[in-house]
Amino acid sequence: MTTPATLQPLTLVGVGRTATVAEIKLPPESRPRLMEMGLLVGTRVELVRFAPMGDPIEIKVRGYNLTLRKHEAEQIFVRAND
Repeated sequence: MTTPATLQPLTLVGVGRTATVAEIKLPPESRPRLMEMGLLVGTRVELVRFAPMGDPIEIKVRGYNLTLRKHEAEQIFVRAND
């Protein structure tokens, strides 16, 4: 029996690695904007890069690049894809 992958914040995914969104813990007023951009539970994302000072971060989601503030990305929990 295998154990499920541990959840981690999106900010801990390595650059160039992919992960699947498992949980979004942002306040309710912030969620609709992300949902409109296609960032939903079950969505596969790739961490593209961090800005030089570490904020914001750029991810690839559903074929396009999306920039998120670091404090937002820390509230998006993912399972790393192997």
